[in-house]
Amino acid sequence: MKPTSTNISAFFRDRKPGLLDQEHYRSFALFVPIIYKNDEPHLLFQVRGKNIKQPGEICFPGGKVDPDDKSAEDAAVRELVEEIGVTYEDVVVYGPLDYMITPYRFNIFPFIGEIHPQAEMNINRTEVEEVFTVPVQALKDMEVKTYNIYLEVQPEETFPYHLIPGGENYNWRTGVVHEHFYEYEGRIIWGLTARILKHVLHFLP
Repeated sequence: MKPTSTNISAFFRDRKPGLLDQEHYRSFALFVPIIYKNDEPHLLFQVRGKNIKQPGEICFPGGKVDPDDKSAEDAAVRELVEEIGVTYEDVVVYGPLDYMITPYRFNIFPFIGEIHPQAEMNINRTEVEEVFTVPVQALKDMEVKTYNIYLEVQPEETFPYHLIPGGENYNWRTGVVHEHFYEYEGRIIWGLTARILKHVLHFLP
């Protein structure tokens, strides 16, 4: 087809935007579970198993979006069911939270919803050491400590400095990640989980 103003404009007019270089990123979905105890909302957290990556860290249920998942939401619910051991019927999805793109080429798609308070949990001990809940009000009342992590550019040894203005003295941009720390009964919630938690608490009454 010969390129013309008409067919080029039609292509871009009908095209849905995606993420540039998506093939170099990995997509993950997670679920922020609310569970009611005596009519008071709690958030459920899990402690990662000892034999998987980042053992002992506190997180929300979640994992990689698989090719068989119809959507990131489906992946988030599937991971919740697989890790916590509730049934699909025990889960109500409220909706998506804001998604994140990390400096490490991860796309994070969080969702929030509810687990039935009478749901039976059969925890997957391969991935999860334990689960616990924290009252939403306790989290909102908590003093959050925030620290910065600074990110710098480190080109590979064979990088062609001679092709860019300034050469080896090029003024690379730097970045900063704000790391939040929540502490509840001796448990530390930080990292990606704390960033999402802070986002969630902004919306919860």
